[in-house]
Amino acid sequence: MTRRRPNLQGRLVRLHLIVLCAMTALLVGVQTAQLYGEARERLGERALTASRIVAKLPVVVQGTARGTQDAALNTQVNVLREEAGADFIVVGNARGIRLAHPVPERLGKPMEGGDNAQPLAGQEVVSVARGSLGLSVRGKVPVWAGGVPGSRVVGVVSTGYLMPQVWHLVGSALISLLPWFVLALGLGTVGAVWAARRLRAEILNLEPEQIAALARQQRAVLAALREGVLAVDAGGLVTLSSDRAVTLLGGQSAPAPLATLWPELALLTAGGAARTQNLELALRGEPVLVNLEPLEGGGFVAGFRDRAEALALAEELTHARGFVDVLRAQTHEYQNRLHVLSGLLQLGRGEEALRVLNAEIHADAQFRQLLRDVQVPRLVALLAGKRERAQELGIDFQITEGSHLGPHWERHADTLVSAVGNLTENAFEALAGQPGLVTVTIGEDPDGMQVEVEDSGPGVPPALHDTLFDRGASSKGEGRGYGLHGVHARVQGLGGSLRHTRRGPLTVFQLSLPQPLPHRPPEPAEVTA
Repeated sequence: MTRRRPNLQGRLVRLHLIVLCAMTALLVGVQTAQLYGEARERLGERALTASRIVAKLPVVVQGTARGTQDAALNTQVNVLREEAGADFIVVGNARGIRLAHPVPERLGKPMEGGDNAQPLAGQEVVSVARGSLGLSVRGKVPVWAGGVPGSRVVGVVSTGYLMPQVWHLVGSALISLLPWFVLALGLGTVGAVWAARRLRAEILNLEPEQIAALARQQRAVLAALREGVLAVDAGGLVTLSSDRAVTLLGGQSAPAPLATLWPELALLTAGGAARTQNLELALRGEPVLVNLEPLEGGGFVAGFRDRAEALALAEELTHARGFVDVLRAQTHEYQNRLHVLSGLLQLGRGEEALRVLNAEIHADAQFRQLLRDVQVPRLVALLAGKRERAQELGIDFQITEGSHLGPHWERHADTLVSAVGNLTENAFEALAGQPGLVTVTIGEDPDGMQVEVEDSGPGVPPALHDTLFDRGASSKGEGRGYGLHGVHARVQGLGGSLRHTRRGPLTVFQLSLPQPLPHRPPEPAEVTA
């Protein structure tokens, strides 16, 4: 059986009491240390004053000068001790031998505590040390020969108060403060109960765990959605907006009227929102796809995404399928070749199998030879895959002899792979499954690099000549035309150009990029003197 946790009010009161008790204990500790220091300082001053008076008495000066036991000296010193309220007054000679002590049996024995060095050297001192009577605060002064300060030290006077007396003073002071501590604790408890009740009422009697769980769920839902999300109440006020929604709305976020953030959606939902999927609306002049989900009690949740992004994603998936087709074509071609070789070997035609194998090796070697000077490995790998794809489609795919590209173009490999991949795939599609020729030429000069992709297809429709590189422009149907637009944007971002022309019976796409800027080593930091 699991133990039920206390509710919010009980936990707040308990936590407040714990904090209050801890603070009280801390304050008691600080106050105790302060009172202890004050009591020790006060008793030390009293002890030092008493020692000074005793050290100037003629009987003490004379007794310490003689350095021998004197009953009259001990009696008089003990009378003074009782009058001063000290726990002990000890008089010692220059060798630290007791001449006066509250306990007669300890006369003639060395003084204890190890703090006689300074008094015997002519200095007054207040110390805390353990003597024969216990731990005490003691004030020690030297006894001067003839009672003249600065002359020869003939003895020492030590007046002390035992530590229990110090703690007694501290305890008395703390007891006087105890009612105030209790009052503060009581007022704090009443305040904690009142604050807990007010807080619980403000949060609709929800427990912290429930509030935290709701907040985590909301954040997780918004983070998991890669589209904009708006929550709108029955009055048309946007009460919640995801980060993606804020971006699509141009930086405007909740809370705000829907009519201000998105007038088109506000007009559509003015009479109430119905469940809708993939509704095309305009947002800041751009088309978006909107899903609407009504809420109980009025209001709705709207999820939306950029239509262009959705179509671009579809385009990327199309290219991904193209790469899959390339791999499938390679697998298919190699399987066919292995089947041919296997059949020839089974028929005992080893020499013919060897000729077929040599022919394949020679063809591959020739292709690799054509690309030997193209020193961008990812681009070479792409072209090798496109060759296999072309063989499956029955297309003659060629690389112009003498194609070359330096290794410094590796920094633009992503752009080159994207551009050449799109252009060659478009060339394959332009042939529409008919035998034809696709030729790729790669070269560079001091001004930059150039790539040409030629195909023997029918060419670009006249209606698309001026808008071919615009987003969504395509003769292949809805949802196409984003690949060339993306390539064109990336090439222009690098300062290059992408053009198309007709060269006799061939359609030619020309890609040009300027020489990449050299990497600059970081400048050394300035050193100031």
